[in-house]
Amino acid sequence: MQRPAPSPLKQHWLLDPDVIFLNHGSFGACPRKSLDLQQELRNQLERQPVRFFIRAYEPLLDQARLALAAFLRADPEGLAFVPNATHGVNTVLRCFPFQKGDQILITDHGYNACNNAARFVAQQHGAEVVVAPLPFPVQDPQQLHDAILQHVTTRTKLVLIDHITSPTALILPVQTLVPALRSRGIKILIDGAHAPGMLPLHLSDLDPDFYTGNCHKWMCAPKGAAFLYVREAEREDLRPLSISHGENDPRSEYSRFRLRFDWTGTTDPTPFLCLPHAIDFLPQLLGLSWEAIMQANHQKVCMGRKILSDALGLPLLCPDALLGSMAALPLPPRDPQDLPNGLIDPLQERLFQQHDIEVPVTSGPVQNKRLLRISAQAYNTQDEYTYLAHVLG
Repeated sequence: MQRPAPSPLKQHWLLDPDVIFLNHGSFGACPRKSLDLQQELRNQLERQPVRFFIRAYEPLLDQARLALAAFLRADPEGLAFVPNATHGVNTVLRCFPFQKGDQILITDHGYNACNNAARFVAQQHGAEVVVAPLPFPVQDPQQLHDAILQHVTTRTKLVLIDHITSPTALILPVQTLVPALRSRGIKILIDGAHAPGMLPLHLSDLDPDFYTGNCHKWMCAPKGAAFLYVREAEREDLRPLSISHGENDPRSEYSRFRLRFDWTGTTDPTPFLCLPHAIDFLPQLLGLSWEAIMQANHQKVCMGRKILSDALGLPLLCPDALLGSMAALPLPPRDPQDLPNGLIDPLQERLFQQHDIEVPVTSGPVQNKRLLRISAQAYNTQDEYTYLAHVLG
């Protein structure tokens, strides 16, 4: 099969045109125009750092917060900017008032970095981490809901779950879990690393205790742009990982929550300040609403999954309705002599080195199986999934 030509849309990103990039989910990809804006903001900062930070920074940050709040349908007063979702998870875990014997509930599909943070904090407080195994393959969101609640006990104080699981790309039923846990007096921390830009969000209606998400993935903002959303009842006791001037800032025009989180030390704030542009970029480029963009990416990844499944005889591990813009398929076990090279599976490395295809191959919760996880962004084409199926075949 002839190698497919890249989509004309790909020219709007810095992505290597010679690489078939089917891994938008891992780190995202930032468009050229957003990077140009970020560089201009950096130039402004460096031309007059005092003017930028002392006079211009807070109004610019407020503009970014309002734009993000509108996109997430969230109360802007509950939004704090953080570098990434893992940082957001750590912020909540390190401040949560755990006591000896308390339980933190996570899942076996959870993001490894955040599960590590939960284990670290539990060890500090003499608490216990409980892992809820999720059914996989799965046919119904109720199965996922029940699997999590089955592991809730009278000692459960906090549930940490992904909105969209990283290794398996499943959408977890957060809409039913939030009220179910609140009725039991249990707090919920949702790691929505993949959700913004992949799924429609209405955080004010969802009303989680804590929700953190990345803007550098499906929203295509620069790296370093993420948020932590905190329910009003939880804001007073939460602190950023770095305590700074906001702890005793005498001003009254901003809430104490905002003062604490908006300045945690000198850093490069330009990823956050690019958010209004990032929110407008894809709709302007494609002439579609965000809802239509999300639906198009969903349909594209479902078609890509079907192409691979049909060509390689791979089973579908969940219905289309449980997917966003990523999908995972099971692969045969690795040959025992085929050892990983650092963090990269040998098959993933061969696909890249021999065929210029970038797609993750991971060890998932399916016992003795590897998972192939494909992504779908505007610059991906159906022919790329067909070519991947051809190469794997």
